[in-house]
Amino acid sequence: MISKGAAARCAAGVLGGLMLVGVGTAAFAAYPDPEGSSGVDVKVDIAEVQNGALSLTVENTETALTETGSTAEYRQFTGALPNVTVTDTRTEVPSGVFWYVTGQASDFVGAAGQPSITPDHLGWSPALVTTGNGEVAAGDEVKTSLDAAPNNVGLTGEELLALALDSASATAASGQWTAGANLVLKTPVDVAPGGYTSLLTLSLFEDAL
Repeated sequence: MISKGAAARCAAGVLGGLMLVGVGTAAFAAYPDPEGSSGVDVKVDIAEVQNGALSLTVENTETALTETGSTAEYRQFTGALPNVTVTDTRTEVPSGVFWYVTGQASDFVGAAGQPSITPDHLGWSPALVTTGNGEVAAGDEVKTSLDAAPNNVGLTGEELLALALDSASATAASGQWTAGANLVLKTPVDVAPGGYTSLLTLSLFEDAL
């Protein structure tokens, strides 16, 4: 589990663009002076160009697990985490900072009211999709509570998916990094049948060394 300390959460979002309306010239015919005239104040707020942003996006909003590899001791369901991408468009990255992405699952809630499956039954094996020279590393495998130790805690807390050891180096090498993970859910053999849903929350943080 990651200890964030004074980490700042970076919300994934869209970097707003500035739209400028072009002003052209036109020829006007001469007319007699009007009886009166009035004016319209035309105002515009032009935002300061920002220094870019550090953001997180997820390829899809859902994924499905299918049963495979079940045994007499447990039932097993596997699938893949949709690709998770960190993009850094900043032109100036503070020195001495690093970013990391974590994942934490909620209970698997039964669609028909069957008992929930706690998130310690869900594990993952992270892997990088974007290759580099060590600027970013994948997190360690997290096993389920039905596996043998070590690290058989499941995704009950914020577990590491990917880590940039130095934000500036990661940005210089590649402004965009993608990671994924194999997911595995292990349940007791007497688990109640039916559909279940869990929310796997992915968060991007940047912290100081």
